[in-house]
Amino acid sequence: MTYEEALEFICNTQKFGMKPGLHTISELLERMDNPQKKLRYIHIAGTNGKGSTAAFISSILMESGYKTGIFTSPHIQRVTERIKVNNAEIEQSRFAGLTELIQSKIKIMLEHGGCHPTEFEILTAMAFQYFYEQGCNVVVLEVGLGGRLDSTNVIDTPDLGVITAVSYDHMNILGNTIQEIAAEKAGIIKRGGDIVAYSNPPSVTAIIEKACREKGAKLHRTDFSGIKIIEQNMEGQTFSYKQYTALKISLLGEHQVKNAAVAVHVAEVLKNKGYNITEKAIRNGLLKARWPGRLEVLSKNPFFLIDGAHNAGGVAALKKSLDSLFPGQALTFIMGVLGDKDYQSMLAEILPGCAKLFTVTPNSGRALSAADLAKAAKEYCKNIQICDTVGTAVKKSLVETPKGGAICAFGSLFYIGEVRSILK
Repeated sequence: MTYEEALEFICNTQKFGMKPGLHTISELLERMDNPQKKLRYIHIAGTNGKGSTAAFISSILMESGYKTGIFTSPHIQRVTERIKVNNAEIEQSRFAGLTELIQSKIKIMLEHGGCHPTEFEILTAMAFQYFYEQGCNVVVLEVGLGGRLDSTNVIDTPDLGVITAVSYDHMNILGNTIQEIAAEKAGIIKRGGDIVAYSNPPSVTAIIEKACREKGAKLHRTDFSGIKIIEQNMEGQTFSYKQYTALKISLLGEHQVKNAAVAVHVAEVLKNKGYNITEKAIRNGLLKARWPGRLEVLSKNPFFLIDGAHNAGGVAALKKSLDSLFPGQALTFIMGVLGDKDYQSMLAEILPGCAKLFTVTPNSGRALSAADLAKAAKEYCKNIQICDTVGTAVKKSLVETPKGGAICAFGSLFYIGEVRSILK
């Protein structure tokens, strides 16, 4: 099987949709001799900040000398980005080989009346097998959606569970209240495990505390009152957290300082559990961490940033960051969204006071058309252009934004990668 054939096979599984539950992934892994049972994990759930927190944690672990697997989703440009060992993507040839192996197991499952695994279940199984083959010491495992019924939750008790910022997203699957959404995230909490939790609102924290009590798990809450931001500019941020002075990160936005603080807290808990992690490894790990597509600067003069914010919580964090980086400045935005997102809240949060908006249609069957988005945005921005392609929006925004100005493309990870490939 070639890499292209592997991509086609996986792409064709999209017709099976999304089926929350662990039965199918469990059966597939059983037929693969359960590679997931031979690995150690840091398991991360949350609405926003999962990927950035995973990047910080895996970077600290690598600096500590651990061979570290990292599984994240979705990808920005290539599907192989989702499965990395020590920051190196899975090779296309091995991706194809593992797809062929999994395809043969699926054939047997179907012959025995089983269900066809989804795209995400196939990639999760592939990641487990690859990390096992590579001899990873530890795997940083990001939940795809929710937690309780997510296919990554097939693992036994991890070395540590992490819950990042919880807010509204995927309400059609996870529930309409913040408590219901939090309960799904808390589904990763295992009996007798340890959980590091972001400082969420009391309604969310109460749900996590209850789940920990029921499972006899130990909760470690990250206290953000210990954070002091020293410097913020377009190159990165310097901050102190508890006894750690002048920590540096290259990721932009105050929310990334909070995600970094969670990663430091994770490192401390892991150290207490026997991991060999020094302060030097924490400092270097934070500094070297990269996470493409999150307030990433692609060019300067005018500044061109991309951000994966695709729900109200993410857009609120983005707005706060942009106000800090470009005080008093009217920005140009490129925006594309999926139709099942709460885009009205996103528009109301970020558009008032903007210079211009270019709307695009992300490459997804769930996308809201650029024209429909423009219609919804009229209330908040008078200067709107509907663009046929992402490339057109990028070109027009660069031509029409003055030197010294700033452009930010956001709204969906389904088109951010295309912007990145045009400018990188």
